[in-house]
Amino acid sequence: MAWELRLLEDSLRDGGAVALPEDGVNRIAYVAHGGVEAGGQGFAADTAWHGRGAATLRAGVEGAALWRFELTPRDAPVVPATGGRTVERLRVPLATLPDAATALLLRCDSVAFPPGGCAFLHTHQGPGIRCLIEGGIRIDTEGHSTAYAPGGAWFESGPEPVFAQAAADRPSRFVRVMLLPARLLGQSSIGYVREEDQARPKSQRYKGYLDVPITLVSPAHR
Repeated sequence: MAWELRLLEDSLRDGGAVALPEDGVNRIAYVAHGGVEAGGQGFAADTAWHGRGAATLRAGVEGAALWRFELTPRDAPVVPATGGRTVERLRVPLATLPDAATALLLRCDSVAFPPGGCAFLHTHQGPGIRCLIEGGIRIDTEGHSTAYAPGGAWFESGPEPVFAQAAADRPSRFVRVMLLPARLLGQSSIGYVREEDQARPKSQRYKGYLDVPITLVSPAHR
C-alpha cells in the first residue's frame, strides 16, 4: 500500500460541515479560526481534533477554518465540505515510513519564533507537513530557499537537514503534523546536525496538541 500526507483547508459557514466516511483514514483537523463540534465535543480556535473514519465536524455560528491533515492511501478521493468550500493545499506521496509501518505516531503541534528567531540546521525522525499561521518564515533545505506567508504550506521529509529563519519584524508560528516512530510518544523528534548547535540556546517554542499512536491498515483489510 502506498501512502500520502495531504493538507486540506475547509472554510465553513455557520452550520457548514465536513462529513467524513467510514474509510479508516487517520485525520487531524486543526481549528485555525472559529469553532466546530465533533462527537458532542466542542473545539475552539487553536485546538485540534483527531479521528479515524466516520465523523462529522460542524461549524458553530461564527463559522470555522479547518486545516485538515490526512494520512491516506495514495490518490484517495478528497472529501469536500458542505456549507463551505474545501481547497487542497498540499499533497505529498510518502516514499518511506518511519521504522516499519505498524506502530507509528501521528503528532500535531505548533512551533513559535520571536522576531528574528531561527531553528538551527536540524533533522526529524519522520515526514510531516507544516503550515504557517502567523508571521513569515524562510525554509532552507535540499539546496533551495523558500519564503512563506500565513497560509503557506510545505513538506519536510525528516532526514533531509532544514534551517528555518523567522521574520525579523514580527513573531511567527506554524502548525505541523508529523508521522513518527511510536517510541517518540511525548518526546522531541528533532536532531541538530552540527554538534556546536546542540548546546546553544534555542529560540523556538513548542505547543503540543495531539500525540496519537496509530496502526496503518490498508482499505482492503479494514
